[in-house]
Amino acid sequence: MKRILIILLFLCFGIQQSNAQKKIYVSDSFEKLSKDHKIIAILPFQTTLKLKSEGNSYSKEQIKDLEEREGIAVQEALESYFLNRKRKKKLKIEFQDINTTNRLLKKAGITSENIDIYAPQELCKILKVDAIISGSLTSRLLLSKEVDTSFDLITFLKGKSDYGKIIIKLSDKKSGKLLWRYEKTINRKSGKNTKNIINSMMRKASRKFPYEEKR
Repeated sequence: MKRILIILLFLCFGIQQSNAQKKIYVSDSFEKLSKDHKIIAILPFQTTLKLKSEGNSYSKEQIKDLEEREGIAVQEALESYFLNRKRKKKLKIEFQDINTTNRLLKKAGITSENIDIYAPQELCKILKVDAIISGSLTSRLLLSKEVDTSFDLITFLKGKSDYGKIIIKLSDKKSGKLLWRYEKTINRKSGKNTKNIINSMMRKASRKFPYEEKR
């Protein structure tokens, strides 16, 4: 009986993982709005951390610093993924170096605290690109560090196997319209760090990433 119960729990866990939130949106106007796109900028992600202290006490300043670092980590992971796809000649567009992106944002006085007041058209103009990739990350763990990806039955039974959510958006320069959006719940099966999580997410979404070369 005990063995059957364990099997059922693992089956439920598998179903939960396969049904984890994963939503992809592609605009019907994508082809029309993106036909002249040549270069895209990846922005630092806006991050909200809801850390459990586990013996550590974080001040507001420390949380702010950690959120900025996590946002940069997602930006770096996305750049690494896209450049790898580009090397394999699977993407039609170029990406602005994130150091250039961050330098231009800083020069314009744009920070993680005020970037949300700027429209996509304004950001594209400042960065001199055709579109921007932006997004948000909410997490109870520091993803830039290694996280425990082993199955935890107690955590699963308590309904706490999910520990965050990431949203990736692609916006057009001229219209400011949302062209593509990917939303994914993060859990123990997503990966052990930011790079693993982004690679896993984007591999699954690559067929619906609209700049992918069709073969």
